[in-house]
Amino acid sequence: MLFTAGLLSAEQKYDPWIEQQLQLIFKSMDENITQKQIHTLVQERDRLYNHAIEQILLDKSLLQRKERHYDKEIFTLKKMIAINKRRGNKEAVLRDEVQLKSYRLIQLQNRMINKIFKALDTKKIDTFEKKMHEIIAQDQHEIEALDDLRYKEVLLEKTSNRILKQAQQNIREFYALKEINADILRYFSDEMNRIYRLNRYTRYNILRPVLYINHQPWAQTANSFLKPYGLSVIKLFMMLLVSLVILFIRKVLYGIIERLLLRIKFIGRYAKEVLDQIRTPISLLLLVLNVELLLFIYNDFSSTVMMRKIFNIIYTGFVTYIVFKELNTIARVKMENIHQANHQIKSELFNLTVKIINFIVIIIGILFALHFAGVNLTAVLSGLGIGGFAVALAARESLSNFFGTISILMSEVFSQGDWIEADGKEGNVVEIGLRVTTIRTFDNALIAIPNATLANKEVKNWSKRIIGRRIKMQIGVKYDSKREDIQKAIEAIYEMLREHPGIATEKTMYQDRSKKSAKLVSKEDELGVKRTLMVFLDEFGDSSINILIYAFTKTTVWRDWLETKQDVMFKIMEILERHHLAFAFPTITIDQPENSQVLEVSCHSRLDRES
Repeated sequence: MLFTAGLLSAEQKYDPWIEQQLQLIFKSMDENITQKQIHTLVQERDRLYNHAIEQILLDKSLLQRKERHYDKEIFTLKKMIAINKRRGNKEAVLRDEVQLKSYRLIQLQNRMINKIFKALDTKKIDTFEKKMHEIIAQDQHEIEALDDLRYKEVLLEKTSNRILKQAQQNIREFYALKEINADILRYFSDEMNRIYRLNRYTRYNILRPVLYINHQPWAQTANSFLKPYGLSVIKLFMMLLVSLVILFIRKVLYGIIERLLLRIKFIGRYAKEVLDQIRTPISLLLLVLNVELLLFIYNDFSSTVMMRKIFNIIYTGFVTYIVFKELNTIARVKMENIHQANHQIKSELFNLTVKIINFIVIIIGILFALHFAGVNLTAVLSGLGIGGFAVALAARESLSNFFGTISILMSEVFSQGDWIEADGKEGNVVEIGLRVTTIRTFDNALIAIPNATLANKEVKNWSKRIIGRRIKMQIGVKYDSKREDIQKAIEAIYEMLREHPGIATEKTMYQDRSKKSAKLVSKEDELGVKRTLMVFLDEFGDSSINILIYAFTKTTVWRDWLETKQDVMFKIMEILERHHLAFAFPTITIDQPENSQVLEVSCHSRLDRES
């Protein structure tokens, strides 16, 4: 037996380890045994199993050096069975046949355990589990074939025949050995994860310190509490160690990457900006790596197929994003330098080039993600070629809307939550779906507009601005107003607007919180910054001299805009009063010759409304 504990004595049939197990089995069969004694015997059995497993994992050559094959005993028994059959001694034949089967049972058991220990070297615990179950099933089938129904009948016979009594004792040992084999199978099934984990410790050459810690009383107490949660003292220690190593890598990795980037002539000048762009994704990537290693340790140094797929897809996404940010940063800096050197090159050419590069990077990232997800890329690409035409004909509208979605997302014309006006509809964007974009109108109706329509229609986006909501109005004063008063009023209104805390001027500062992109466009137009301020005498109207007021508020919020606009209007009224000017209103004078009466019809105009 591989779990041998020493040399055999002349009286022993089996290895000492088997003899110990037989004694435990026979003690447990005592009719007077108590439950407490049974519990003690089970603990002793588990201790013997654990000790044997640990010794073999520390030195696997024990499997070969100390295993007893019983070949001589089996050869001798076969000769004796043949002799006793010729003599007609049935009891002796039965005795020797049972003993022969006991030796064969031990051989099968040894072979099974050797196979299990060889299977421990597989890289995945699920593969080891599958192999172990196959080995155990084969062992059970072969051992059951050794049994004979006559044996139980023989045990019930009461006899004074010495040879028959020896046969009965051999039968008892045979059934005890079968029970030992069943106990070993249960032990391997119950302790599969632990045995696999200890074997991993052997591969990492840390099994001896691990066993030393596990045998400490405090560690055994802690492990008894942690075991139901799949944890142990060693697992927690290794998880902590891995987390500290990852933390250390996070601290020093940026310096290493910076030095490597500086050595590359092409991007050495852009190293700082590249690092600023990839700092966060690299931190998240290391965090995900830390999580995977913790799960790997928790899962007894193995990972499931699903877990590997999920993490490979996540890594692919991070790597794609990092490459995407690096290329965009380098392209942006490079394009700015080129643009400064040659202003005749069109910005649209740069933007198109960057979009093409981004598209290629994203497609490659998607293909890698599909590969790691287990998708057959050859079949997918072939299917696209064969069935693409038929699909395009059958789903023209759906494809049109899908590509409309891509167009909307890539163009960044509007986003969820934006206030837009398109195709005669106005409201806030609720969601940009794969087929339609839903809009909540201001009267609380929900409208769904196909994305193909939005992609090909004019879209007015009122939310893409950070400073500047327009105030435009014409102030009409009477024709009998003095020129000096009008001129002073215009200057006063301009000064009032310029000093007003809610009105945007050229001095109004703003913070650019947008992500840096490789585009050469007007930053103020891109962000939506308007700071124009104009107050001029505009025209001589039919009934008034009109003053044009054109300004933008700092806020873009409707309520705040209304408050600012109201305050401006009150101040304008005050200025006009101070300069002896009165508002004019449209007047129609109708002459009546008969009685020379004049009829004046007044029509009040409204200020321009901004949508």
